[in-house]
Amino acid sequence: MPFSSRISYYRRVAQAYLLPGPSQLTFWHETPQINPRLRVNQLGPYYMLFSQKADYAGPHDAGGIPMLDYRGEIGLQYNPIAIAQWGLGNYNLYRGSGDADRRMKFLEASDWLCDHLEQNKSGVWAWQHHFDWEYRSRLKAPWYSGLAQGQGISLLLRAYRETRIHDYLKAALCAYAAFLKTVEEGGVMFKDEQGDTWIEEYIVRPPTHILNGFLWAIWGIYDYLLLTQEDSARELFIRTTRTVLNNLHRYDFGFWSLYEQSGTRLRMLASPFYHRLHVVQLRIMYRLSGEEKFLAYADKWEHYAHSHVKRACALFYKSAFKLCYY
Repeated sequence: MPFSSRISYYRRVAQAYLLPGPSQLTFWHETPQINPRLRVNQLGPYYMLFSQKADYAGPHDAGGIPMLDYRGEIGLQYNPIAIAQWGLGNYNLYRGSGDADRRMKFLEASDWLCDHLEQNKSGVWAWQHHFDWEYRSRLKAPWYSGLAQGQGISLLLRAYRETRIHDYLKAALCAYAAFLKTVEEGGVMFKDEQGDTWIEEYIVRPPTHILNGFLWAIWGIYDYLLLTQEDSARELFIRTTRTVLNNLHRYDFGFWSLYEQSGTRLRMLASPFYHRLHVVQLRIMYRLSGEEKFLAYADKWEHYAHSHVKRACALFYKSAFKLCYY
């Protein structure tokens, strides 16, 4: 990362952690939890709870839509991933209680996603982020994400199922097309030399295959399959699921899970939050696919998290990585 970007990154992190009041990190770091009402083969409650996100106490706009405070030069921003997760959390609570206010919030999030789906420079319909973001290099606004596509689709399909309003279905169908186009074509799909099919959270070259974003995107494909029963969607779900299974060993560092596959000399370990998220996501993938390998890796990585020695190794290694690359 260039020196100026590194300074900007550390300034943003310091502002998020040290200044009083909610920041964008307040929203993201909810304890990952499997929804106990999860059902396979039906478009029902979302697979993770997101209940704390549903009750996000940070800034909202005049219409009640959550905004994240990135502090500094970025400031308050709409983040389509956060809005989708807020909507999914409220949908889960509505399905559990019948609360009309939860239903209203879930549909407000769905309406926002319909209104803000736009064509990117390649003409592909996507939810775009309208602020710059430092990842490895700076993502220049507007940028889009396979994670946003997946969770936006998951929310809109549930809105359609609840209301039968075709605008929700039409937007979900438009967003799904990004999974069918490569990153070179303006989509979010990448095929590697081994023939594996990836969905990329961040569109960068070379691709970094962020695990949590890929898994959340696959759930959007799964939800699309449940609603449409299209053979092409079933084939894409199978291909992307097979990609994860083929590569899980590459995310296992012997004492912790990796966040991505960046090819750096020091590998990027997951933070404790993302490591816990990986465990939850793999358990859900086992439920959705029936593949025992997901369960085996979830158990293995949960064991890592319970080991004081492995946690200490992960903390030391993660600190060294940030010093080298951020």
